[in-house]
Amino acid sequence: MYVRDAKNRDEAWLLDHIEAMGLDETAFRSRDYVIAVDEVDDVKAGFGRYRVHKTDDGEHCELTSIGVLDGWRGQGVGAHVVERLVRTAADEGFEVVYSLTDEPDYLAQFGFDPIDESELPDRLAERLGEKREGVAPEAVPMRVDPGRFGVPDRLREAFKGAAAAPEDDEPEEGPEDFGIDPDEATYKYDTGR
Repeated sequence: MYVRDAKNRDEAWLLDHIEAMGLDETAFRSRDYVIAVDEVDDVKAGFGRYRVHKTDDGEHCELTSIGVLDGWRGQGVGAHVVERLVRTAADEGFEVVYSLTDEPDYLAQFGFDPIDESELPDRLAERLGEKREGVAPEAVPMRVDPGRFGVPDRLREAFKGAAAAPEDDEPEEGPEDFGIDPDEATYKYDTGR
């Protein structure tokens, strides 16, 4: 399992999963995303976005649209997506990374702290309002100093052996699935004789 930058050919896949998960696709640009990929089967497992807001007061970095596919949850995939995004922000010189999320407990395990809305830069305060009106009514602002960011050992270990969960086998369909009582039903060639 590894995390790589998204490529143009990933756009349709990203947009499909962003929509299916009900995530924020505002000002979508595939080059802002990273994707977690299973190196054995070349299967995409999760993704996230690094978004820079340029304002008169400077630039601000926001992590957004972080998603992990169902069969890959609980295996450190999201943790490594977030780690890659925070590392990118640090490499770009950001001393603070923000996220406007409805999953604050998830980000808290990496060192993100909740902050008061009044502490947000103006553009991110606007984004918080947009998110609350749209995809994340319960969104709260959080931030982390990239130097304080850390992935818990349990998630780092889980990521090393991450594998898609087996899909549930669907039970064989029977007459009852179609509202037919098999004890009382007559069949196509039953002449009643």
